[in-house]
Amino acid sequence: MNHAQLDDLLTGRIATLTLLPDGNAQSDDPPEGALLSGSFNPLHAGHLGMADATRRTAGLPVAFELPVINADKGQLSADEIVRRAEQFAGRETLVLSRAPRFVDKVKLFPGRLFVLGYDTAVRLIDPRYYDGNAGLIAGLNTLRAAGCRFLVAGRMVGDHFATIDDLVLPAGYGDLFAGIPESFFRADISSTELRRRAQNSGC
Repeated sequence: MNHAQLDDLLTGRIATLTLLPDGNAQSDDPPEGALLSGSFNPLHAGHLGMADATRRTAGLPVAFELPVINADKGQLSADEIVRRAEQFAGRETLVLSRAPRFVDKVKLFPGRLFVLGYDTAVRLIDPRYYDGNAGLIAGLNTLRAAGCRFLVAGRMVGDHFATIDDLVLPAGYGDLFAGIPESFFRADISSTELRRRAQNSGC
């Protein structure tokens, strides 16, 4: 990824920038297969485990997707994008996009299986991200019309390992979601905890 390519993404001249493990980059040509979306701050074993479990569960190749615009915090700086992208170099395919919400992502990635952790799934069905319940239903209808589905990995919430069975899904939309079996994936780790440990260690 060079500065011109990143600038094209940040200014909206391109919608996606795919960074391949060999160092090559391609504009507006995302790979086929499932997408594991996240902030990857940092990338950790849990993310990689989710990708491996998806390959086993769905039989699809998996790329990672980092939105450079966060639904809550706004646009990442160029330096921060580069820092997070460098974690994938030589390891995994990373797609950078300007799509913070899944209703935005489906315009760029129709027909995809999206892989997400339980906490992200909770936000996906939270009406406050859609300006209310009517907006949520409209959003889920958009996802369905685009042929997109979601594969949900469990995670610890307090003392409980929360899974897709703990999600309170709107009636009639359960077919959009499936779960990764706990026997395929469980990693009791979070980016927040890793950042806290790094700060405490002075790294």
